[in-house]
Amino acid sequence: MYPLIRSLLFHLDAESAHHWALAGLDLAAKLKLSGILAGERVDDSVTLMGLRFSNRVGLAAGLDKNADHLDALGALGFGFVEVGTVTPKPQEGNPKPRLFRLPEQGAIINRMGFNNAGVDHLVARVKASRYDGVIGINIGKNLTTPVEKAVDDYLLCLRKVHAHAHYVTVNISSPNTPGLRNLQFGDHLDQLLGALRDEGLRLDRELGRRVPLAVKIAPDMTTEEVALVARALSANAIDAVIATNTTVSRDAVAGLPHGDEQGGLSGRPVFESSNAVIRELRVHLPEMPIIGVGGIDSGEAAAGKIEAGADLVQLYSGFIYRGPALIGECARALKCKGVIRGS
Repeated sequence: MYPLIRSLLFHLDAESAHHWALAGLDLAAKLKLSGILAGERVDDSVTLMGLRFSNRVGLAAGLDKNADHLDALGALGFGFVEVGTVTPKPQEGNPKPRLFRLPEQGAIINRMGFNNAGVDHLVARVKASRYDGVIGINIGKNLTTPVEKAVDDYLLCLRKVHAHAHYVTVNISSPNTPGLRNLQFGDHLDQLLGALRDEGLRLDRELGRRVPLAVKIAPDMTTEEVALVARALSANAIDAVIATNTTVSRDAVAGLPHGDEQGGLSGRPVFESSNAVIRELRVHLPEMPIIGVGGIDSGEAAAGKIEAGADLVQLYSGFIYRGPALIGECARALKCKGVIRGS
């Protein structure tokens, strides 16, 4: 069914198709038809960060920035759903067009720019949701906030979402907010992570529930830079790392229509570079949970992320190209093959 739906959606521009697809998933959920689209839910429970995931396949942040479609997405059989990136204040994001498909490579380029309705809207939508799975909330900074004051935005978001998230992801790796990736290194990173860790612990005590902190990093780093990031994550007692966000490299899509568009490239071209980061992280962080994301478009690719060193995986571009059936395919591959990370 999905190939037909996709062919219709792909006649629209990418951002319009995105909105219509989510509206269709909402309708399917209301009509109790999500199982027809996605197939049988896979139970392959695993406990990480003190959380029980019903299976190891999650949805990456970016697809549902405002948690407006949480129930519909949760009904498709994901083991966990991450919403956002959300910022303190609503913002429009970058001018359109800002989302481009590159079907020859199963890839997408986006320069959305953290378009979202603001943290208060997202919290209200999460509170109204009936989804009972693991919810991650991905937080970022507003475009107008200087990098030097970014910690204030992250702290504000953390305080707002803490009571409603099972884990919180700190997004410091989007290439579409100027200066954001500078937060991945040196004193900027240590100061940000230290402040978030301390505030997270205070909120944990105040609310009587532990909410793990994850950090999402970029694939465009040298092995030395990955080692430095790993050291900062460990030193600041971060609970998990998500590897990776989109890439600014264009080697795999050079000469293709839209291949020279500005923004972050996701999908099949980032598969190997994200795996390389995962392998390097695992060397330096033998015990820290790693969520692998980037280029998963088959069960075999999902297994490849686990073999590289990840504990969980997330889908984004592959989900758009393959549809809901990819969720079960990946979850079954990880369950049936008994994949062990680092094997």
